[in-house]
Amino acid sequence: MRTSPIWNPTQYGKYADERGRPFADLVDRIQVSPDEVKVVVDLGCGPGNFTATLLDRWPTASIQGIDSSTAMIDAAQSYATDRLSFTVGDVREWPGESTPPVDVIVTNATLQWIPEQLDLLPGFVRALRPGGWLAIQIPGNGNAPSHSILRELAGTEPYAQYAADKSQRADAPGPAQYIEALTAEGCVVDAWETTYNHILPGENAVLEWVKGTGARPVLQSLPDDLRADFETEYGARLAAAYPRRSYGTVLPFRRIFAVAQKKG
Repeated sequence: MRTSPIWNPTQYGKYADERGRPFADLVDRIQVSPDEVKVVVDLGCGPGNFTATLLDRWPTASIQGIDSSTAMIDAAQSYATDRLSFTVGDVREWPGESTPPVDVIVTNATLQWIPEQLDLLPGFVRALRPGGWLAIQIPGNGNAPSHSILRELAGTEPYAQYAADKSQRADAPGPAQYIEALTAEGCVVDAWETTYNHILPGENAVLEWVKGTGARPVLQSLPDDLRADFETEYGARLAAAYPRRSYGTVLPFRRIFAVAQKKG
């Protein structure tokens, strides 16, 4: 299982409504009758709150959430039912040899952490029954100030020796790359991108947002005596780049989507 940050479900859960919009928009593009869906897998399910919404969408389906974070899966257990279960697992190692055919695979805000993500797509498609659906959403905001400031600061001393490599991430595939990769696997593909303009409440809201996601590997790589200084300086730069207004702080956030149906 790959080395990954220790995720904090509480921090990640801040701004849950804003984080949930892309998930809802992704699932809405899966055009399948509810009674046709019997097995659903959510790869990278996090704390399970979004996965739980699938119970109503597919009321006769058995749904499994998988995540590499024990903390996230522990939090997700509060949503478990007789139709919804959660398991610790590595997305890169799924599906296993005994995995039964799946009707719908959802992977939301997960594959961006895996540089070789396009290499995983053939295995995901093979796990689908004929006519099954694969739905992917990843952030595409690697060039946003929230990330460029993080890389710049993490590359300066005294932080660089600990954090410089933790701030780097492979470029996200665009819609065209998903179309090419998934059509090659015999799928009909709908891929697009959207930039959400989230209006976030609270003090230094963008810092609070990225502490739960993109900045977490960097913050965790730093010794305790440096982490507070880094967070203070990073927060000040973010506050300048994303000024707080009377109505909140606007965070433009680009996301990339691909929904593919395996040909029958």
